Amino acid sequence: MPKGAHKDRRFEVAAASRIGAGPHQRLENQDNFLVIDGTGRATYLRDGRTQSAQLAHWPQGHRRLAVMDGMGGHGHGREAAESVAAGLLAIPACADIPTLTRHLDSLHHTLQARFDALMEAAPRPGTTLTMLEIPPSGPPLLWHAGDSRLYEITPQAVSCLSVDHVPATVLAIGGLLDEEAWRHHVHGSHAPQIAQAFILGNTLLDPARLDDGLVALDGNTLPPWLRALPDRRAVTLRPDATYLLATDGFWSCRDPAEFVARWPRLFAQDSAQACLDALFGEMETHPPLGLQPDNLTAIVLRVHGAARDETALPQ
Repeated sequence: MPKGAHKDRRFEVAAASRIGAGPHQRLENQDNFLVIDGTGRATYLRDGRTQSAQLAHWPQGHRRLAVMDGMGGHGHGREAAESVAAGLLAIPACADIPTLTRHLDSLHHTLQARFDALMEAAPRPGTTLTMLEIPPSGPPLLWHAGDSRLYEITPQAVSCLSVDHVPATVLAIGGLLDEEAWRHHVHGSHAPQIAQAFILGNTLLDPARLDDGLVALDGNTLPPWLRALPDRRAVTLRPDATYLLATDGFWSCRDPAEFVARWPRLFAQDSAQACLDALFGEMETHPPLGLQPDNLTAIVLRVHGAARDETALPQ
């Protein structure tokens, strides 16, 4: 995939989205991503092709990273993810969770109305949205809905910094799964089921009813072993770690934990782009056992000193 690079400040970012890996693939890429760098240059997908735009009045040094996984089984999965990517371009830079949430709730309801107006028999479409909003000063902000993930990767360990909005999490919230069982269901296996998605709505608090709104899981909702991972919070980005925002095609396999355990080796590279290439290369040459056909989208983020800053993106 052709790549382009240009200078940014303090952060090194690489992003890519592909229809899949291996001999069996889906007919289209229903994932999307958005990268807005510190100069206001935005990169995203439209009709499966990489697009770029220069945002006016974007604050110098502010960044936005997001991955989206459209729900193809509901119809209009690509369009849902694409609409969210486009909507994120119109949301101004945000420096706190309440402001970011207000804009995203507005976008969520606007897109619900747009797709509901189609009056189709199929269920309302949806998409995951996992994003980092990184102001030039102040802490980075995580905002999450769905089952895409944010990971922190060091040479010693891989830590998932987000909680999947899936039926197993609903059971854990209700006290019907303990920590070991939850981790087995969520990180030791994979099922194509979701309990909350942008545009679609949620069944997180009432599995018998689809509510139009979005629910933020937090310390008051999550079981004790997950309370440190609320969906909407400030996060710390460590210079000795690599961060990965990714859609679930990378762990849609028989033994996700085995594949994730390879990541410290794959991410032991000297640049974000090299880490991204290693991850996609491993999917092609040594895919995880029982890999299911699914789209693959990833953003790799590294934090550096001011002397080494660049963004590498597909063109």
